[in-house]
Amino acid sequence: MEIVFVTGMSGAGKSQAVDYLEDRGYFCMDNVPPYVLPDIVSSFVKSTGTEEFGIEKLAFVVDVRSQEFLDGFEDALHKIEDTVGCPYKIVFLEASDSVLISRYQQTRRKHPLAENASLTDAIAEERKRLQNIRTMATGVIDTSFLNPAKLQQVLNEMLANDDGTGMSVFVESFGFKYGVPVDCDYVFDARFIPNPYYVPELKNLTGRDQGIAEYLEDFEQTSEFVSKMADLIEYTIPSFIHEGKGRLHIGIGCTGGRHRSVYFAERLCRTLVEDGVKATVRHRDVDKEASRYTKKAES
Repeated sequence: MEIVFVTGMSGAGKSQAVDYLEDRGYFCMDNVPPYVLPDIVSSFVKSTGTEEFGIEKLAFVVDVRSQEFLDGFEDALHKIEDTVGCPYKIVFLEASDSVLISRYQQTRRKHPLAENASLTDAIAEERKRLQNIRTMATGVIDTSFLNPAKLQQVLNEMLANDDGTGMSVFVESFGFKYGVPVDCDYVFDARFIPNPYYVPELKNLTGRDQGIAEYLEDFEQTSEFVSKMADLIEYTIPSFIHEGKGRLHIGIGCTGGRHRSVYFAERLCRTLVEDGVKATVRHRDVDKEASRYTKKAES
């Protein structure tokens, strides 16, 4: 039985995540009281064994609509572990305050905690109430810059069956000018390496192009930087696994997220895979920079 708990900030994309899980064959239940969770899971496990229902994937939505749900959630998880023994993952979705406010203004929906408070205060209170669950999450996804397709991609990577090390590593490049991803476990800054942006023939390339690789690999720090990042990550993975963490999120940033960070994210991911670590890579801001260059050329 695969069990996923979807939680996080209101307006961060839980409905889209649930739609995706349903498409993947999960039986999804929303806002279930915590004290019945162990019984529900146990019933489905037993029924699956007798082929009564044939449901092998369960997903539950946990959020602030029911304070009782939050208060009893941790105890429910312990009971599921002790009595049922099924593995589970907790996916926590969040976004920046400005993005959440913008989404509520566009949809004109009411925040569940905004009965007697401003939207800003309601969001702050929600973050406070969800903090304990956030620390328990298998993975945290910042949806501020994710469209539905990208969210599905990240969910797919997070929910993939772990093998090898027992955990997956997600490497993400980004541009500091667009903000640091809030859900990273490690953030590395590649801005100490000379910037290919200032080389005219390299400016319009990305870190996935050979020209950028050849330029950056001329610097002695490049290989050493990749080696030290990989050593740190591989050193800490066993301890993270021991603590029950199923996914490690690595952020590598440069100024705009197009050249250096993309190159180092690709190379780190490749190095980890070669060392037997399950790793995937995504480039958050490379398309933003491409759009900016196009607009400049047109003007």
